[in-house]
Amino acid sequence: MTLYPLQFQPLFNYRLWGGEKLKTELGKDYSDNNIGESWEISDVDANETKVLEGDLKGFSLKQLIKQFKGEFLGQSVYDTFGDAFPLLIKFIDANTPLSVQVHPNNDVAKTRHNSFGKNEMWFVMQAEKNAELIIGFEEKITPSQLETHLKNNTILNVLHKEQVTKGDAFYIPTGRIHAIGGGVMLAEIQQTSNITYRVYDYNRVDKTTGQKRDLHIEQAKEVLDFEVYKTYKTNYTKTPNSSNKLIHSPYFKSNFLKVEGVLEKDYSKLDSFVIYMCVDGDVELTWNDKIYSLKKGETLLLPASIKNISLSSTSSELLEVYL
Repeated sequence: MTLYPLQFQPLFNYRLWGGEKLKTELGKDYSDNNIGESWEISDVDANETKVLEGDLKGFSLKQLIKQFKGEFLGQSVYDTFGDAFPLLIKFIDANTPLSVQVHPNNDVAKTRHNSFGKNEMWFVMQAEKNAELIIGFEEKITPSQLETHLKNNTILNVLHKEQVTKGDAFYIPTGRIHAIGGGVMLAEIQQTSNITYRVYDYNRVDKTTGQKRDLHIEQAKEVLDFEVYKTYKTNYTKTPNSSNKLIHSPYFKSNFLKVEGVLEKDYSKLDSFVIYMCVDGDVELTWNDKIYSLKKGETLLLPASIKNISLSSTSSELLEVYL
């Protein structure tokens, strides 16, 4: 068997804050209510996505890595991560706000959870009028003041809120307090981790359990970055048919790629797999004389062994992701 451009069967996850946009806006096929997350490419234990079509249909990421190693991941990526796929790729629909939360870094996550840390980024695909995100603190507080605000239900008063529109992008390093607000649909790129420390959850009860969700205040205090920063949003250019630098971190690199007409891509100098997330429009990818169609809300992975492809679209927007 040989490698080819791969699409995976998404996993749809119930969330008490989930809505219907993954179905109505992105055309996802599911019947459950309150689906908040579509896990597009996942190597999280018990939540592993499988190849959708072709000779490798049904293969998980671990099976692909075991069989193809550096040919699939890129040799440098394989040398670093071995059989573990380093990224988790999602689309998220927040009908109501997510919990206010924070993620641990690699060292803490490894020690406590035998997991990667969770550095992540958001790319806003759609936002209702006045929809906002919470990201970072608006004013400097201490851990004891944090506890007082939580006890008094005033924590939202000291958090930085940012109204968002389509195309806004944010990097959320580990330690940064954050929450997606209601009315926001976005693409999320993160390390492979499912570790979240909830700080505040609006005293909500989950209708599926009849219980409030657990909070993790003590763990959160140990990893929170209490600094206040001048800006949280990432500025970037949108030059057509060019890989515009979006967010480059030690954990992943992302570019904004607007395709108009035909674009030839050459990855011969890149020792990594490449993931395309289509965040608007639709595009055709040609490799070895075969056409792969990608529309808004779909994701495709190019194994590292594929170096030359062609993209064609009247107008589409992609996130280009690699290590």
